Amino acid sequence: MAREGSIKPNYEILAIVTLNSKRILGGKPLSLLGENQEEAAIMTQDLAKAMKADIVQMKNGDYLIIRV
Repeated sequence: MAREGSIKPNYEILAIVTLNSKRILGGKPLSLLGENQEEAAIMTQDLAKAMKADIVQMKNGDYLIIRV
């Protein structure tokens, strides 16, 4: 079932952590590039703790830091 265009999502993407520089497009969320998977995971955990937010790891390995 598709989400209605007029319904605002109940979360905010605060940051994106990726290993692929081609996926950093700019915009409102902070975009960070990790050198390896371990660095990206640590960076994500530290940022989420500082922002009091949650972490979602996508299937492609990128991390989203979101606040509900």
